[in-house]
Amino acid sequence: MPNFYDTHAHLDYKDFAGDFALVLERAQAAGITRLISIGTDLESSRRAIALAEAHACVFAVAGWHPNDALEAPEDLRPALRELARHPKVVALGETGLDYYRLPSTRGGAAAEDEPIKRRQAAVFRQHLEIAAETGLNCVIHQRGDCFGDTLEILQPFADRVRGQFHCFAGSLPEMERVLGLNSLVSFTGIATFKNGQNVRDVIAATPMGKFMLETDCPFLAPAPYRGRRCEPAHVKEIAEVVAQVKDCTLDELSRATCAAAHEFFPKLK
Repeated sequence: MPNFYDTHAHLDYKDFAGDFALVLERAQAAGITRLISIGTDLESSRRAIALAEAHACVFAVAGWHPNDALEAPEDLRPALRELARHPKVVALGETGLDYYRLPSTRGGAAAEDEPIKRRQAAVFRQHLEIAAETGLNCVIHQRGDCFGDTLEILQPFADRVRGQFHCFAGSLPEMERVLGLNSLVSFTGIATFKNGQNVRDVIAATPMGKFMLETDCPFLAPAPYRGRRCEPAHVKEIAEVVAQVKDCTLDELSRATCAAAHEFFPKLK
């Protein structure tokens, strides 16, 4: 059975607290041999690290999610620097920008957006600074009309830091711009959705070795599990659809996506 990795999972979420051992068993039975648990703040990052310490197949990403940027310490860099030293922390993040939930999208004034945007950008840059310092890469979140701003912040670091643009659902030109910065994209269960043809079109055009697979669990369960909790075992269903779109075998897809993950996450064993 071909092996695959779940390169973006929120395993520390309470959704998995009741049956975590079974979640790991199902992942292993489905051939998902490495799971990367993503931090969304310092406590979440420490929980991800604890899971990585307890389970050989789990690795961690440490960082602070842009949706909570206002609550982040003014200078997050010392904490990121310390977390990055852990042998199973394979990247920093989830960081980036999120304009989807700004006050102006919920009836507020556009002026209310600006301090949030500035703080998200500052926290994002701090992740990039420590990533460049420590030789790690960044897991990048971008949602809402922020793609141009995200690339503008990443550009000065692109010779030292690569980004995994996770849960990628952008356009073909946007994918090409990401790859042009020596970064990667990763695809979720959206690829299996009936209304996910735009994502499948981008997958078809993305070169092998330039993308990874992920669940973003507990969110975005693929067909036929839509509406239920997503979990790492569901990478199998995502891989089957992606292999069809790429007109390749599961073995070929396994080799390409796992090699991309090892190249991107330098501490992934």
